[in-house]
Amino acid sequence: FIDFAGGKWIMDNKPELFASPENLLLGSVVFLTIIFANKSSNQWVRLSSILIGMLVGFIVALFMGKVNFALISQVESFISVPVPFKYGFSFDLAAFIPIAMIYFITAIESSGDITANCVISKQPIRGESYIERIRGGIRADGLNSLIAAVFNTFPNTTFSQNNGVIQLTGIASRHIGLWIGGILIVLGLFPHIGAAFRALPNSVLGGATLIMFATVAVAGIKILAQVNLNRRNMLVLAVSFGIGLGVLLVPEIVNTIAGHLGGDAGKIFKSVFGSSITAGGIAAILTSLLISVYPDDIEPEPEILPDGDMMVKQSGTSASSAI
Repeated sequence: FIDFAGGKWIMDNKPELFASPENLLLGSVVFLTIIFANKSSNQWVRLSSILIGMLVGFIVALFMGKVNFALISQVESFISVPVPFKYGFSFDLAAFIPIAMIYFITAIESSGDITANCVISKQPIRGESYIERIRGGIRADGLNSLIAAVFNTFPNTTFSQNNGVIQLTGIASRHIGLWIGGILIVLGLFPHIGAAFRALPNSVLGGATLIMFATVAVAGIKILAQVNLNRRNMLVLAVSFGIGLGVLLVPEIVNTIAGHLGGDAGKIFKSVFGSSITAGGIAAILTSLLISVYPDDIEPEPEILPDGDMMVKQSGTSASSAI
């Protein structure tokens, strides 16, 4: 929503331009275009709703003079091939622990993203096939991040907004994902293409991602609707939501605690609990382990009732005795 209104940089440095009529208009154009394209009777229009929305937003931004072509002109080379280990190879044990914690955090986030993906793709969210999907996704994250380190770039993880893309387009084929991955690798060799995307105003991206983020939230609600909300599960959800939303709405608490801890301990604490998703996920895991069995959730043995004839006889006997 921050991008929808202009972006974080504008909010922090030029607050008078944040949520300006121009930015809100631009974001709304993209937002509404995606909605109407998704309602089209033409299948190809529906499948391309996000692309159409961003293209319309780009054209409108072009007429409004909000496209920064300077970023494209600053690119020096036409093709840029990454060089493995360009900055050398080393292993820092002091940096290993916080990075390992971050990977643990991303594993929690990836599990949620993959679960939402299963729901949207109409795949099971229980059983061995579901567990194997979670394992495969986390392993792929680790392998991708390893390759990213070799080519001097940042580690990566699952992108939850892609679930929104699947929901809006109706395409969940792995073959399409492989083709898209190959195309992105090829496009990454051309810096001008990346600069063209960076030249887009934040409001254009915000108008598109607003729908995709909301779609992910709806998928999460759909997952909860399939859960047996007994007292134990409700308590786990309450604790995770309470801590997660608390960190999101009042981040000063985490910053203050990290300041009291100081040094590396404070940095590790902030990196782990600074994310609402991570804080809520860890809280859910710990709460689930602490109350693995809730007394009131143990179903009682079913009472064996007498059959109909026996009930009639017993009723007759009771009535005779009463008379």
